[in-house]
Amino acid sequence: MGKKILIVDDEELIAKSLRKLLSKEGYSLSVTKSGQEAIDEIKKSDFDLIISDIMMSGIDGIETIRHIRNYLKESNKKLIPEILITGYADLEKYNKAVELKVADYIYKPFDSADFLHAVKKNIG
Repeated sequence: MGKKILIVDDEELIAKSLRKLLSKEGYSLSVTKSGQEAIDEIKKSDFDLIISDIMMSGIDGIETIRHIRNYLKESNKKLIPEILITGYADLEKYNKAVELKVADYIYKPFDSADFLHAVKKNIG
């Protein structure tokens, strides 16, 4: 079985595109539409990579990553690399992502080859 990726995006079109692109590469995928769904999914299954949108209703991508990291730490599980994606040039969110030391930060729209390179580089 391929490496397992959790996709977190409330935009159905983006989530569908990511699923299609990553499925072709042989990855096993779970797709959630909110930060809370992602946190719940992490509690049920192990993942090799998290790809999350930043701007979502409810818990944004930055807070989702913080919650997931806290859960993993409390559960003595290894941290999972994260790739944050966004369609907005928001310096504050970018700086928060840098503070979190996420594996990658990618702006939408992105080139598929560049995106896949980031995935392969960070999935371990």
